[in-house]
Amino acid sequence: MLKRISVTELLEGMYIHELCGSWMEHPFWKPRFLLNDPKDLQRIRDSGIRELWIDTSKGLDLPSGQTLEQVEEEAEAVLQAVEPLLERRRCALDEEVSRAAKLCDTAKEAVMQMFGDARMGRAIDVAHVTELVDEISASVLRQPSALISLARLKRADEYTYMHSVAVCALMIALARQLDLPEAKVREAGMAGLLHDIGKMRIPSALLNKPSKLSDSEFATMRSHPTEGARILLDSRQVSALVLDVCLHHHEKVDGSGYPHHLVGEQISLFARMGAVCDVYDAITSNRPYKAGWGPAESIRKMAEWSKGHFDERVFQSFVRAVGIYPTGSLVRLQSGRLGVVLEQHATSLLMPRVKVFFSASTKTPIRQVIVDLAEWVGRDKIVSRESAAEWGFRHLDELWTGLPAR
Repeated sequence: MLKRISVTELLEGMYIHELCGSWMEHPFWKPRFLLNDPKDLQRIRDSGIRELWIDTSKGLDLPSGQTLEQVEEEAEAVLQAVEPLLERRRCALDEEVSRAAKLCDTAKEAVMQMFGDARMGRAIDVAHVTELVDEISASVLRQPSALISLARLKRADEYTYMHSVAVCALMIALARQLDLPEAKVREAGMAGLLHDIGKMRIPSALLNKPSKLSDSEFATMRSHPTEGARILLDSRQVSALVLDVCLHHHEKVDGSGYPHHLVGEQISLFARMGAVCDVYDAITSNRPYKAGWGPAESIRKMAEWSKGHFDERVFQSFVRAVGIYPTGSLVRLQSGRLGVVLEQHATSLLMPRVKVFFSASTKTPIRQVIVDLAEWVGRDKIVSRESAAEWGFRHLDELWTGLPAR
């Protein structure tokens, strides 16, 4: 039987089924183990975790603690009390998701037209670009997670265009997180929208190749920042900062990037921002040759790379902008329920709003309800990120968007 107990009640000989803390809060990578080492017991007590789940069928039991059924009953009672407020907030989110979905479609068509003009050697319509950036900026201001997360759900065959839309939205959100003036926020959005325009000088067969690139093909692909800078320079209609992001968004702070192997502060703030936004959308998106990672897994991976790859301050601001558990992440709660993240809390990275829909213990669907973790402090919280693929959830995105699968 599973039972939730306080860390102060933990004893050697108990079988730990799950530690009730995020992946940043505890030093253990193995999720389940028999506690038979006093050093491990002390490490758990020192970690800041307050509660954990034990499996009494595999180790010592206690008369105190809460069973899984008791935890779920308590959760249901609290949900019923706050459900009217959550319903009103859900309607507001649904409305913005619907608006953002329409904007995604409009933006994709606009970027396809703009990139097509660039491929044919025609001038970029900067007025149209500015108008599109303003619309994306307004959507991000109303509800940051809606358009950013929808743009991630691109098909592999539309990646080049929707990637530009997504990076535009991410750059806007990051610029606001960094407290840049609104004029610079717009410039950051334009830089995001145009950062990959050099791919219009790369053969389509190479862009959409479903297998690994050869060395010569990779060298051709790596020419797109330089080609893009040429396109923008010839247009004479964009700022130096926008051009710089196009040219240097693949630079890394340790000097291992390209095309110029710039180091640290040699890379402009906007280009360092572009590097983070570009990588995040790339690794969360399905590509012709690789399925994307989940958003929370992608944040964790980027944190592992951050010291040599990204500017630390910029990356930390990016995490504050999108969340440790970005919208669309599959998470497990302390109560044993699985849910998908809907939106972030205004001030806490660890307390997003989550739509729960599945019991991890019984492996069965449960009534779908929205849990605002800010209202559940001390009663429920996220304890881990989960893989939708490993759980076999094939249409997870429909749960938070309310829209049919793309």
